[in-house]
Amino acid sequence: MHVPKLCDRPTALWTSYGRRWRSDRQTSFSLLLTIALTTLLIPSPSLAQTHAIPSPSSAPLELDLLTKPKDYVITANTIHPQGLTVPSLWWAQQNSERKLLDNWIAYPASDKEPARVDLIVNQQIWSLLEYIERYDFVNRLGSAARNFGYNVRVFNYQKEPLATYTCNFSTSPALCSIQTTVKNKIGLQRSL
Repeated sequence: MHVPKLCDRPTALWTSYGRRWRSDRQTSFSLLLTIALTTLLIPSPSLAQTHAIPSPSSAPLELDLLTKPKDYVITANTIHPQGLTVPSLWWAQQNSERKLLDNWIAYPASDKEPARVDLIVNQQIWSLLEYIERYDFVNRLGSAARNFGYNVRVFNYQKEPLATYTCNFSTSPALCSIQTTVKNKIGLQRSL
């Protein structure tokens, strides 16, 4: 009489499972390869084409609006007695390290351009910041402005563009891009 060993049955099961696992793995690999090749070979619009982030506004900085604001713009000195002024960047201004953010001009959206905020920073403090600190500043204020549907441009009082935070608001969540301008030691600018 044959008495099966305790390990005979599990070994047969594991062998059967191993063959099935290899077969499933080959099927999965074939399916993955088919999907990958189909994706590569079938022309379709790329994400960059369908969800492109627009270029930053090329409109000039209008510093005279800080002292003579028009009805359609909002500055750091604008107060609406009825409620919160949008975009509300006062909290960000009060919390900006070393009083970097000096003022801003917010333009509502128009037929020609999306809403934007032009931030004016203290150039002396800006020049002391490392690249990562500048990036962090632009990212934090850009995120705050994005919540109100505004793009951001950063300038100094000499009207030199320093950075931008631009979003495609037609996507959810909005796709955004940060660009900064860096001056090298001999004073030449380049965009990163």
